[in-house]
Amino acid sequence: MHPTLVAVAHGSRDPRALHTAHALLERVRELRPRLDVRLGHIELNEPLLDDTLNGLSGSAVLVPLLLGRGYHVKRDLPEAAARASHLLTRVAAPLGPHPLLVEALYERLLEAGWTPAPGSAVVLAAAGSRDPDSAADTRRTAALLSERLGGVPVTPAYASAAAPTAPEAVRALASRGHHRIAVASYFAAPGRFATQTAAAAPGLAAAPLGDHPALARLLLHRYDEARALPLGLVRPELVSA
Repeated sequence: MHPTLVAVAHGSRDPRALHTAHALLERVRELRPRLDVRLGHIELNEPLLDDTLNGLSGSAVLVPLLLGRGYHVKRDLPEAAARASHLLTRVAAPLGPHPLLVEALYERLLEAGWTPAPGSAVVLAAAGSRDPDSAADTRRTAALLSERLGGVPVTPAYASAAAPTAPEAVRALASRGHHRIAVASYFAAPGRFATQTAAAAPGLAAAPLGDHPALARLLLHRYDEARALPLGLVRPELVSA
């Protein structure tokens, strides 16, 4: 019997976020039909993670629908797993950084109308965290996206808790002569932060990652990685991306 895959979303007051999470998990189920796939939220939406875990038996792998090693990944998920003492649990690494995420970011930019041209640059808009590991993960994703775009400069920016903001990043790029600046949305789902950072775009703004097929494959990849590790709580900060 395979462990249940519990996808852990942050939660949002934006109703599109819950719809997006369900759509992504439907893609996961299509890729692996016999796998039990559940959803749990850290806050703001039902089902909450504790309620999802309380309804399970046997074993489970918690896969964060989060993009870096911030507080939720390092503290909230392991603590929730520990509270579910009736389960054998593993906690997977966050989704990012990873080449599949970069592919999804690249394709969202193409969908928004991005084309390479002189003077191009991209702002990678992320939620932000005070955790230096989270910032390092975002910078790594920005570097990978720059490579995927053929060397186009990609500057990380944040909606909260870190600098620069998206408007600051746009101004900095413009001061260096970049006049075609796009915003890539480094968010798993629509919400306030994604909308806020997209508004800073002087040109096109890509959609959030959402239910992109690459995310479904990546979610299963993180699940499989965690399954291969010994039973018990996996410290995501020690798992290389």
